[in-house]
Amino acid sequence: MGSVGAERRRQATPVLTPEGNVVMSFSFESYQLEEEDCQAKDIPDKGVLTFTEPAFEEPMPDDCYHGIYFAMLLAGVGFLLPYNSFITDVDYLHWKFRGTSIVFDMSLTYILVALVAVILNNALVEMLSLHTRITVGYLFALGPLLFVSICDVWLEQFTTKQAYVVNLVAVGVVAFGCTVQQSSFYGYTGMLPKRYTQGVMTGESTAGVIISLSRIFTKLLIKNEKKNTIIFFFFSVSMELMCFVLHLLVRRTRFVRYYTKRSCHDHAEMRGHADPGTGYRVHHDASTEEVRFDNGAVGASPSEFGNEVEIAGGGTYMRFDVPKPKIKKSWPSIRDMILHRYVVSRVIWTYMLSIAVTYFITLCLFPGLESEIHNATLEDWLPILIMAIFNMSDFVGKILAALPYDWKGSRLLLFSCVRVVFIPLFVMCVYPVGSPTLSHPAWPCVFSLLMGISNGYFGSVPMILAAGKVVPEQRELAGNTMTVSYMTGLMLGSAVAYFAYGIIANGSTPHAEALHNSTSG
Repeated sequence: MGSVGAERRRQATPVLTPEGNVVMSFSFESYQLEEEDCQAKDIPDKGVLTFTEPAFEEPMPDDCYHGIYFAMLLAGVGFLLPYNSFITDVDYLHWKFRGTSIVFDMSLTYILVALVAVILNNALVEMLSLHTRITVGYLFALGPLLFVSICDVWLEQFTTKQAYVVNLVAVGVVAFGCTVQQSSFYGYTGMLPKRYTQGVMTGESTAGVIISLSRIFTKLLIKNEKKNTIIFFFFSVSMELMCFVLHLLVRRTRFVRYYTKRSCHDHAEMRGHADPGTGYRVHHDASTEEVRFDNGAVGASPSEFGNEVEIAGGGTYMRFDVPKPKIKKSWPSIRDMILHRYVVSRVIWTYMLSIAVTYFITLCLFPGLESEIHNATLEDWLPILIMAIFNMSDFVGKILAALPYDWKGSRLLLFSCVRVVFIPLFVMCVYPVGSPTLSHPAWPCVFSLLMGISNGYFGSVPMILAAGKVVPEQRELAGNTMTVSYMTGLMLGSAVAYFAYGIIANGSTPHAEALHNSTSG
C-alpha cells in the first residue's frame, strides 16, 4: 500500500476513552502525509496513507561516463596550475632575472603564504560555506595570473627590480587563493567516495604535465622569449577559467548533492540537530471513525494530541504539512574547534606525518635545486626537461595510487622516510660547482623520474586513506587537517632548499652568467 515498504511506524498503542471506545494510536517519524487520488491510480482501497521519503534516503546516483571523476581531476589541475605557470618558465625567469635566486624566492613565498592560508581555511571550515571558499580561491588565483601576463610580460610596465617584487607578490596572492581551494577541495572530496580524492591528487600532477608540455611546445615553436611566454601564460589563464566554470556546473549535479547532503545529515544527527518537529501521530478511533493527528514528540500522551483533522470525502487523508523549525546557527568556540581537530588527528596522525615527510623531501629538491642543474650541451633546456620528467612521473605515481591496497599508517611513514636518499643524490649533481660528481645529464633525469613516481604515490595514498579512517561527518575536517600537514612539509622542505642553495650559491651565479652568454651567442 503506497510506500509501505519505506515507512517507519511505531507499534500501535490502544487507549481507552472516557466513553469506553478503543483508540489506536500510531506514530510516524519524519514523513509527510500526502493526498492520494485512489481512483486515478486504480487503487480500490480508500483511506490509504502515503509517505514521502526524505532526501537522504534517495537512491544512490551513478557517475555516468565518469564525468564527476573527470571534473575532480580538473579541479586538481585548477589549484596547482597557476603556481606551476610561474615556476615552469624557468628559462624566462633566468633570462629576465639572471644572477638571482628567483625560483627559490617564489617557492618559499608560495609555501609561507600557503601555510598561513591553510591554517586560516582550517579555522574557517565551520564558519564559511565550502563553495564560498572555493570560489574565492579561484578568483584569487586568476587575478594575479592575468595581471602578470598582461602588465609585466606583455606590456612590460615595470623595471627589473619592480617586476621581481611584482612576481613575488603575485605568487603570494596565488598561493593564498590556490591553497584555500586545495584545502577546501580535499574536504569536499572527503565527502565523496575515495576514488574522487585520488582524482583530485592526480589532477595536481596533471597540472604539472600540462604546463611542462605547454612550455616545451611554446619554446620550440616560437623562438622569441617574450612572445612564447605571453602565449604560455594566456594558455594557463584559459585552463584556469575552464576549471572554474566546470566546478560551478558539477556542484549542482545530483551525484554531488547526494553525498554532500548525506554527510551534512549525518553531521546534524551527530550533533543532535535532527528535526524533532516532523514526526506525526495518527490516532484512529475504530468505533467513531475519528482520526486525529499530532506533530509533537513521539511517545506523548493521548491528552497532548493536537487539533482534530477531518477526513476528506471518501475517507482520503488530507495533506498535513508542518514547517521545519529554524535552527539558529552559531559559530563554535575556539575550545571546540581545537578539540574537534585533536580528536581527528589522534586517528590519522601517522598519515599526517607520512604526507608531511613525503613533501618535505620533495620540496628540498623541486623546483629550487633542480632548476640549478645545468649542462653545457643541453644549456637551458636541461632544467625544463628535468621538471617535465618529474611532473610526468608524478602523474604516473598518482595514477598508481588508485590501486586498491590498504596501507598501514606506520608502513607508509617508513617508506616516506626512505625517500631521503634523493637529497644527497641531487646534491652530487650540482656539487662541486663547475665539475659535479654526477655530471652527466642522465643522472638528474633518472633521479627526477624515481622521485616523481614515489612522490606521486606516497603523496596521494595518505590523503586517500585518511578520510576513510574517520566517521563521515568528520571527513571534511580530516581533509583539511591532512592539508595542514601537507603544507607544513612543503614549508620545511623549502627552508632546507634555501640551505642547499647556499652550498652552490658562490659558484652558481658565474656559471649561470656564462651559460646565458653562450646561449645568447
